[in-house]
Amino acid sequence: MYPMNRIDTSIVISTYNSPKWLAKVLYGYNNQTYRLFEIVIADDGSSQETFDLIEKIQKEVFYPIVHVWHEDNGFQKSQILNKAIKKCSSPYIIMSDGDCIPRFDFVEIHVKHREEGFFLSGGYFMLPMHISNLISKQDIYDGHCFDLKWLKANGLKPSFKNNKLTSTGLKSWVLNLFTPTNASWNGHNASGWKKDIMAINGFDERMQYGGQDRELGERLFNNGLKSKQIRYSAICVHLDHPRSYKTKASIDKNLEIRRIIKAENRSWTDYGIEKKK
Repeated sequence: MYPMNRIDTSIVISTYNSPKWLAKVLYGYNNQTYRLFEIVIADDGSSQETFDLIEKIQKEVFYPIVHVWHEDNGFQKSQILNKAIKKCSSPYIIMSDGDCIPRFDFVEIHVKHREEGFFLSGGYFMLPMHISNLISKQDIYDGHCFDLKWLKANGLKPSFKNNKLTSTGLKSWVLNLFTPTNASWNGHNASGWKKDIMAINGFDERMQYGGQDRELGERLFNNGLKSKQIRYSAICVHLDHPRSYKTKASIDKNLEIRRIIKAENRSWTDYGIEKKK
């Protein structure tokens, strides 16, 4: 294990009662080429099974794990992310989810492209449920879950999106340049400087499911930052799962908050890391 004073990157992983998926994700980070990082798990109220998993895996992996937990009070991802951000010990933060397995060069790509005045915007490659269940720890260490031939042999259908798994060098640069997808802050794959996130007071804790990550990015833009697209460079595969917490009321409320942020060009939220007294 690297001593803490050498760590220059914190990786915030959000999770809630998905220990099977979280284990696969943590094994993915144990397979990284760049290793000067810590994992900070933002746990939105998981049960003891997740605590037991983290205790077990901490003995297997090279990196330190900080487990930030609060009691289950419904979908409160923005709240637990803010608590996790405060616990990050390094100046740079990568954010992803406990259902996204990173490719071996995921952290290296983020570190390579980080730059003052910018945040980085990545994407994900969605896997169907049967392949999500099939992936073993050894498949992660061997890179099978990123191997298009292996995935097709196990039922993956043809798609232009498959280019995410095969693009490197010039091809990934061209696809990053010409993709019609905006370089927004994406909760499953984005990174930025901790000081920039703190400067806008982190996530708006009024927001539950539906665009709270995009809203953070919009306030970063309003505070003068720019973004860089690494959609076809920093690769993670997204494991399938149900989304029972997705509601129209939550999405509509968040859209209204975002509308006001845009209309008034706000960068600070009064409902973030630092609370109004």
